[in-house]
Amino acid sequence: MPTWNEINSEIDNIHEEKACDGVRQKYLSNLEKLVGRPVIAYYSGFLQKRDNSGQLHPESAITDLDMNGLMAVIHNVRRDIGLDIIIHTPGGGIEATRGIVEYLYKMFGQDVRVIVPHMAMSAGTMIACASRQIVMGKHSCLGPTDPQVRGLPAMGVLAELDRAIAEIKAEPLKQIVWSQVFSKYPPAFIMDCERQVEGSRDMVAAWLRANMLRGEEKATEKAKAIVSGLMDYKGTTEHSHHFLIDKCRAIGLNVLALEDNQDLQEAVLSVHHSYVATFARTDAIKIIENAIGANWTVAA
Repeated sequence: MPTWNEINSEIDNIHEEKACDGVRQKYLSNLEKLVGRPVIAYYSGFLQKRDNSGQLHPESAITDLDMNGLMAVIHNVRRDIGLDIIIHTPGGGIEATRGIVEYLYKMFGQDVRVIVPHMAMSAGTMIACASRQIVMGKHSCLGPTDPQVRGLPAMGVLAELDRAIAEIKAEPLKQIVWSQVFSKYPPAFIMDCERQVEGSRDMVAAWLRANMLRGEEKATEKAKAIVSGLMDYKGTTEHSHHFLIDKCRAIGLNVLALEDNQDLQEAVLSVHHSYVATFARTDAIKIIENAIGANWTVAA
């Protein structure tokens, strides 16, 4: 398996303008040959590129525009033997995520495997939950699926509301303090939080029942337990909390350890290093790509 430095040296030695593209295609093609079915890469440069304030660049997230990229790279790809999608993302819009999952189901059926070489956070975790199986390394992580509403954690807002109700019941004068806290929220904001939390919970549970847990006894109860684990606000430190492989398995997700297959591990990490090198060397912030040469790139 080429290391990060070896991938960089390989790109340097090509001496061509599109050297990064060629190296990515080489390793993506190698991975596709190994798994024996189509592979699509869905990569964000969110760890390398931030805006001027240090926040995530908006183009790095999952958005409705990504559907254009998926349509472009799924064109001319075989669709009758399932799909492996290799994901590296900070997450993004819930409805954009819903659209992506439903589109993948329509194109490839439910035989979709998600490979997480490093991070698939938030909405990326939702996509992983929609798969038949997730592949993770010891260093890989998923994240909480608590939705963000206008940049604020919806579950945090609701937890704050529950605390306010309890404190006001115990000590009515605290209503004065809490009224100041909630005055910062716009009209209907709390209802929006409730709607998005419930919607996210129901959506992910439905995908789990329909695919990863399909045919299992007590699939509904298992799906609820997984969703509860992924939306455990009090049990996580922040929205970017890392669920490593052991935790993901413990809450009930079907996870294959990348290290169990040395050839697969080398192929996946070679792909990952080639994308990281591309983000470091170019202005690309998101790349959606297949193994037969089609790609859709967003610049920062």
